[in-house]
Amino acid sequence: MQLSNLAGDLGALLKQYEQTISVAESSSGGLISAALLAVPGASAYFVGGGVIYTRDARREFLELPDEVVTMRAATEEYAMIVAQAVRAKMNTTWGLAETGASGPSGNRYGDDAGHVCVALAGPVDKTLTLETGSAEREENMWAFTKAALGLLEEAVRESAE
Repeated sequence: MQLSNLAGDLGALLKQYEQTISVAESSSGGLISAALLAVPGASAYFVGGGVIYTRDARREFLELPDEVVTMRAATEEYAMIVAQAVRAKMNTTWGLAETGASGPSGNRYGDDAGHVCVALAGPVDKTLTLETGSAEREENMWAFTKAALGLLEEAVRESAE
C-alpha cells in the first residue's frame, strides 16, 4: 500500500480550498501524518503535529490540564478535546486527533485491540468510533489511518458546500 494513494485526493482538496491541517495521533503511530505528507505539495496544507502517545506527552505537547489528561483517552469526547487543542496550538483550519488501541492486546485504559476514536475540529466538527475486531497491530494502524483520512475528506467536502 502506498501512503500517497491514501491521501492524494484529500491533499488536492485541502490545497484547492486553501485549508490547513494539524494532527495529534497515537495508536496509528504517525501513519496519518505520513500519508498526508506523502502527497507532493503537502507543505501547502500540512502544518505539523506528532505522535502524542502517552499522558505525559499530552500534558507537555498539547498543554492539556491534568483533569483532561487523566480522562479515559479512547473516547470521542477526549479525541475532540485533543483535536481542538492541536488545532489551536498549530493555528490550522483543521485539527485531527486519533486515540485507541492497535493491539495485539488492549490498552491500559481498558479498550480492546482494534478500538479507536477519531475527532476532527474545524469548520465542521466530526467524530467516529471504529471497532475492527482485530488484534493485529499493523492491520489496525492502517485501518485507523484510513478511517481518520476518510473522516477528514468528508469534512473538507462538507465545509466547501
